[in-house]
Amino acid sequence: MTGVRMAVQSWLLYPVYVWQGLGLRRRIERMPPPPGPCQGHLGSGEPEIRLLVLGDSSAAGVGVATMEESLAARLAERLSVLSGRAVSWSSRGANSATSAEVRDFVVPNLDREPFTHILLSIGTNDVKNWHSARRFKRSFGTLLYALRARWPEARIVWSPPVDMRRVPALPRGLARVLALRAALLERLGRRLCIERGIVPATTLPRVEPAGFSRDGFHASAEGAAYTAGHLAGFILPERLAGA
Repeated sequence: MTGVRMAVQSWLLYPVYVWQGLGLRRRIERMPPPPGPCQGHLGSGEPEIRLLVLGDSSAAGVGVATMEESLAARLAERLSVLSGRAVSWSSRGANSATSAEVRDFVVPNLDREPFTHILLSIGTNDVKNWHSARRFKRSFGTLLYALRARWPEARIVWSPPVDMRRVPALPRGLARVLALRAALLERLGRRLCIERGIVPATTLPRVEPAGFSRDGFHASAEGAAYTAGHLAGFILPERLAGA
């Protein structure tokens, strides 16, 4: 399906987005980030892999009980196992953050650490807030520029939104229209990543109900571990994993 057709179909379903979206906002639980430190260290000695997980509520660990169960911590564990090297990790995420908000309010306030690998988890709220392709191109594209300029040597990977049709909290009609919007922005996001030296990961190949927390929207501990396993292959090049 072309981008134009996806955009047209999504606009035809806009009343569904408004009606079901308002109902969902009233009843869905708003979960806070979990307790625990937002950074850690695995292995002995100076870390050779310095991981930053940056972005929205997924980066912040919303949905799990402690930061030890979060995507950032689980991904660091996976990288340590694959490489056999010491890994440090930092999590910098914000609930409901969009691309522009991460660019304007999170990135400028990050510590100037020599991160070697960066996972960017962003896009779900751009989809949820019905950001246009033009707006997403500007905000997401300039976010990529900001990251690349600040960490020119780092391997940066973008994790796109999950398949909205598999999210338990979303009514069928709302899931369908958000899936169209997500596909539209994901196609654009992949192109921007390739143009700007960022690695776009594939969408999670399998999304099960057990992978979601009690709100039916954010990842559970099981979902975070599964996501970490999927993303590790994009974060860690094969030559490092086999070294």
